[in-house]
Amino acid sequence: MIVYNSTKEGFLYDASKGIEDIVRDKVLENLGHRVGEAEYKSWAESLGRAMYHVMNTKLIPDTAGVAIEYSIPRTRNRVDFIVSGEDENGTEQVVIIELKQWGEVDITDKDAMVSTYVGKGISEHLHPSYQAWSYSSLLKSFNETVYSENINLVPCAYLHNLKDPTSIQNPIYKDYLQKAPAFAKPDIEELQKFISKYVRFGDKKRTMYRIDNGKIRPSKQLADSLSSMLKGNKEFVLIDDQKIVYEDALALIKKSDDNNKNVLIIEGGPGTGKTVLAINLLVEATKLDKVAQYTTKNAAVRAVFESKLTGTFKKSDISNLFAPSGSYINCKPNTFDVLIADEAHRLNEKSGIYKNLGENQVKEIINSAKCSIFFIDEDQRVTWSDIGESKEIEKWAHELGANVYRNKLESQFRCNGSDGYLAFVDNFLQIKETANKTMEGIDYDFRIVDSPSELRDLIFEKNKENNKARLVAGYCWDWVSKKDKKQFDIVIPNTDFAMKWNFDTYGGLWSVYPTSVNEVGCIHTCQGLELDYIGVIIGPDLRIENGEVITDPIKRSKMDASIKGYKKLLKENPELAKQKADAIIKNTYRTLMTRGVKGCYIYFNEYN
Repeated sequence: MIVYNSTKEGFLYDASKGIEDIVRDKVLENLGHRVGEAEYKSWAESLGRAMYHVMNTKLIPDTAGVAIEYSIPRTRNRVDFIVSGEDENGTEQVVIIELKQWGEVDITDKDAMVSTYVGKGISEHLHPSYQAWSYSSLLKSFNETVYSENINLVPCAYLHNLKDPTSIQNPIYKDYLQKAPAFAKPDIEELQKFISKYVRFGDKKRTMYRIDNGKIRPSKQLADSLSSMLKGNKEFVLIDDQKIVYEDALALIKKSDDNNKNVLIIEGGPGTGKTVLAINLLVEATKLDKVAQYTTKNAAVRAVFESKLTGTFKKSDISNLFAPSGSYINCKPNTFDVLIADEAHRLNEKSGIYKNLGENQVKEIINSAKCSIFFIDEDQRVTWSDIGESKEIEKWAHELGANVYRNKLESQFRCNGSDGYLAFVDNFLQIKETANKTMEGIDYDFRIVDSPSELRDLIFEKNKENNKARLVAGYCWDWVSKKDKKQFDIVIPNTDFAMKWNFDTYGGLWSVYPTSVNEVGCIHTCQGLELDYIGVIIGPDLRIENGEVITDPIKRSKMDASIKGYKKLLKENPELAKQKADAIIKNTYRTLMTRGVKGCYIYFNEYN
């Protein structure tokens, strides 16, 4: 979505009258939120002054297109300034400009990172050339108009307050400067020539309008790209906080040893790229000749990964890279250079089928590695035995003499990149109150349907596109088909809906096999995986009465082990038991409702 769209001539007029007011009003109108004083002032400085002077030249045609604050599809990231038009050969060109107000910049020893004063002190930030290039790469990946109509994207950066460009143009950033040159305050004429080199003629074909209304291409799926990544290929462009967290983690891996033991806790909600980042770190650590392993409790994720690698990698190689979270019971201290624990919120105290092995999985992971990296989302703890909390990790890190670092991922790539949808889900399930009480203004396909049959048919239809749609449900129905294959597990009275749980046929590969769309998944088989569309059957363990969300753990299947321990605690501490069960049930549906990249459809079951 484009916040502001005009021509160069129109922009110069608006800039002379107060472009910051126009953009502020457009953000409220198009994006539905107000902006702070700092961002408002930055527009006055960067747009009303700096870009006004850049664009005020005869080198750039008056009919060139100008777009401001363009939202990149499937993310919450926005491009600062865009100039569109045609070159001398008639090729459509889009010049992407990342604007910075930095007055001083220093180099760092991290890839694509610089040090500068922002806010109240000096901190590390992405090199603006990397930012501009990553945004153009995302547009090429997501927008079919850009890809199919051969529109050329030209990224660059402009630091209009930076008098000395020595650091920002340092040769250590050569790779990114070649992809996206960086211009400083003295370079205004060079920037004008750079823009005019590509935009010689006006935007006769309404390039940015077509891009803004272009079809969104299917997103790249991690599992499908895994083999290529493990061969060292760059399959995903890390943007903004992803790249910063990645470089921080890599620096920590490099400096960790027997005498410098470190733990990094990385928090991130659904779709922030935790698993993509984890795999990237696994690949890079291995390339550095580090003994590294990716570990997770989730057998479904490991099964999908292993299936994608079978035939390309040896089974022993796969086993050396991926392991269950209970694999470190008997490990000697610092056996591994780095252990990467994905979905660490799902870690258990004990290991094994009967949970009678080892002492504590968090402790065992930290003990076994010089550097332990934990990716967590505490709102995705969905069983009674999940212990993966920040305080639990910190406790064992201190006990084992490890330094503790924290970081956070916030850029959203699932649910159409919509933080608004995630906030809506939290408010909808009454996990926490947010401003997003409705789906108004949120670009995500969310529907509440009237019948389970309608839900099933919707998912079946969506699955025809690319086998990326599945049905899931709360674990409120017994697994009767385990013993009697003729029986259906989920049967909803007064409807024609009758389906089986997925467990028996495909196990952890339920999300991969095309015919598994005929079976219903649960929290244990879809957590950690993503699909284009998800259909969620909300069982009788959660209902809405008089506007209040009521949870009822007794309505869960007696075969559900995720709340095992509830009845015992209910006798000992009823209030704590109800509080914990309430969180598990709500977190379960929150997790299920955020598996879909493009859409989520839900049906409330009315029958006990």
